[in-house]
Amino acid sequence: MTRALLVTGTSSSAGKSLFVTALCRYFTKKGIRVAPFKAQNMSLQSFVCKDGSEIGLAQALQAFACKIEPESSFNPILLKPEGNAKCQVILKGRLYKSLSAKDYYKEKKLLWEEVRTVLEDLCKRFELLICEGAGSPAEINLLKVDLVNILPALHLKCPIILIADIDKGGVFASIYGTVKLLEHYLPNYVKLFKGFVINKFRGDLEILKPGIRDISQLTGLECLGVLPYLDDIYISDEDGFSFFGKITKRMHAKGELRIAVLPLRHISNFADIDPLYLEEDVEILFSFRKEDLISSDLIIIPGSKNTISDLKWLKSIGLIEVLKEAIKKGAEVLGICGGYQMLGEVLKNPLGIEGHDREIQGMGLLEGETLFSPEKITSQVLARPLSQGVLGSEKERLWGYEIHKGITLSPKNLFEIWRYSTGEILLDGQRKGPVWGTYIHGLFTNDAFRRSYLNYLRERKGLKPLPIIENYWKRLDRNIEKLSQKLEEYIDMKRIEKILDL
Repeated sequence: MTRALLVTGTSSSAGKSLFVTALCRYFTKKGIRVAPFKAQNMSLQSFVCKDGSEIGLAQALQAFACKIEPESSFNPILLKPEGNAKCQVILKGRLYKSLSAKDYYKEKKLLWEEVRTVLEDLCKRFELLICEGAGSPAEINLLKVDLVNILPALHLKCPIILIADIDKGGVFASIYGTVKLLEHYLPNYVKLFKGFVINKFRGDLEILKPGIRDISQLTGLECLGVLPYLDDIYISDEDGFSFFGKITKRMHAKGELRIAVLPLRHISNFADIDPLYLEEDVEILFSFRKEDLISSDLIIIPGSKNTISDLKWLKSIGLIEVLKEAIKKGAEVLGICGGYQMLGEVLKNPLGIEGHDREIQGMGLLEGETLFSPEKITSQVLARPLSQGVLGSEKERLWGYEIHKGITLSPKNLFEIWRYSTGEILLDGQRKGPVWGTYIHGLFTNDAFRRSYLNYLRERKGLKPLPIIENYWKRLDRNIEKLSQKLEEYIDMKRIEKILDL
């Protein structure tokens, strides 16, 4: 019989994703066939599975924690905010529709049937499901349309653990308020709550204990543990810049190379930057400040969920002239996905895919044009550099993935790519002097490529090259393992096993 556990929280960013990741690794080490599950995720951090389906990055990382291949079943609904009060709805890994919140909730019955079907399939294939909620389950205006915290738990009749973030303040009020609201509105649901975990604790545990005792008496829930604030485990967060908040020390490290990332208003898939944090000679900052950009060795324009809107805004604040000045002072500029589209000569939007503008001039730092179309391209790829040079050898095979609407036509390309999902062989990217762009996410996870490019930047400054010191995927696995060990140290795992009847 398949067992399941739901981890929900008192708020967004309470730590649900990392707690689920840790549980996935813990039970996998026990020899149990475990899978992660999040019925509905809202995030601009996504991942493409081998079959071309798109899911939240957090669920992909949780699959890695389970030592299994990510698949769309682990996150059947992914919502990607587009602006204009609409979300792109990814259903079972594929683009479904762009909907307003009101229209989305009208489709609750259909969407729940899809989620239920996926759940029943997972129950046939795995021994344990570690399910993740979203936001808070006590949003009383959304109780009737909640597909992620409430319906999966009631369908599975599974125990629930509540995660509370003490770093925000008001931890006991948030636990009490969550439980009491749910007792009033959904008594059958709140009966499934078996305990709570206090997360991100920095203080003296002895001072906290009286509050834990009292809140346990008031709610009838036992405390399953207190997790300390973990500022040394670098795993991408689905909720935007909260990830970068964990690594302030590294962000302000005195590196020999300075990399500036433009924090776009609709930034997406900025996990592309994560592997660069492994390099001790690199300083990374997110900034629009002219002083920061013109003193950088590399400026990265990341992905965007609304490329034309972000491009118009960058123009309005004079960023193109700043980029040109930075290039004159020796900086390289890299555009990834939406950033690549912005660097070209023109962006054409005849069907209104990217807002009302039917055509807009790009930055003109690369040649060619982008044409937006309704088709969404999602695929893992293998890429081969087309010539020996700055971006690697023709013999190299680089892993990455594409997530984009629109095709960019340019006179000269950087990579030949092979798409896992279709078997197509195509061309990608462009370089013009110190400016280059590509649709390939994840390039810097390729260790030799990452180090080779950084060494090229070093050599331009008269610095000696450095060897490869880190394997990205092994480091990620070590961080997941470290997270699991923290769970064993601070959480009553024997009690959780008993709750699951394991």
